[in-house]
Amino acid sequence: MRTKLERCLAAVNEVVLGKEAQVRLAMACLLARGHLLIEDLPGMGKTTLSHTLARVLGLGFQRIQFTADLLPGDILGTSVFDPRSGRFTFHPGPIFAELVLADEINRATPKSQSALLEAMEEGQVTHEGTTHALPSPFFVIATQNPSNQGGTFALPESQLDRFLMRLSLGYPALAAERDLLLGTTRRALLAHIQPLLEPGELAEAQQAVSAVHASTAVVDYVLRLATATRQSDVFGSGLSPRATLALLAAARAWAWLAGREYLIPEDVQAVLPAVAGHRLGHDSNSGDAQVRRLLDEVPVL
Repeated sequence: MRTKLERCLAAVNEVVLGKEAQVRLAMACLLARGHLLIEDLPGMGKTTLSHTLARVLGLGFQRIQFTADLLPGDILGTSVFDPRSGRFTFHPGPIFAELVLADEINRATPKSQSALLEAMEEGQVTHEGTTHALPSPFFVIATQNPSNQGGTFALPESQLDRFLMRLSLGYPALAAERDLLLGTTRRALLAHIQPLLEPGELAEAQQAVSAVHASTAVVDYVLRLATATRQSDVFGSGLSPRATLALLAAARAWAWLAGREYLIPEDVQAVLPAVAGHRLGHDSNSGDAQVRRLLDEVPVL
């Protein structure tokens, strides 16, 4: 199974050039059953990464373009009157997919943003008192533009906390961008990508990830990291218990992809910026600075 996931990573890296670390983190996020937030300037490949992951993993894909006039019903679905039966029938919205791309999520109003909260946390949608289960697996990959750009509504901390990781792709290296300019268009490459996992194999991999052993020493390291954020005045707010669970889950996925059935401190350190950055800082720069400070101040042993 791990070999198949490595082939999936290789296939994604053929489309998203020069971003191997971010691609591996994104895969780790999905294996840890988390949701992913990608924050970057327009045109950096956020949408391409999301679509490619859905293709190689064989997941049903829906894209929701968030705009200022988007309504919750446009995301979750709505009731439509059926004159033949004389009743209202629920028509599911685009959220009912295995992998949902919430594109430019911070361009929608807070009311529309909050429509995702129950879906992301509970894997279900409640409409007019009736609960509708979402597909399993269910992942949200949201993209957002930097908050200093016009027409954006910052995500509240409660919603940021629902994302297991936040990534930033950044500008490609010169060699990667040269290959991008001289090679086949990304849209053409996407059209030829075939699923590399059979139905049920992703769930099997997720089960294997959850079984990765975390020793008491590694758990204590995670707790020291969290305690440092809670007791120091340097950090605006401390890491919550949900954050420590997310950190451990992401580290397990990272270790499993590396071929290990047990955690080492380096696994925690590898995923810490993506897991803790958006919980400690409102933007990528401040979050990264806080994580660097945290790693410098907290001893491994």
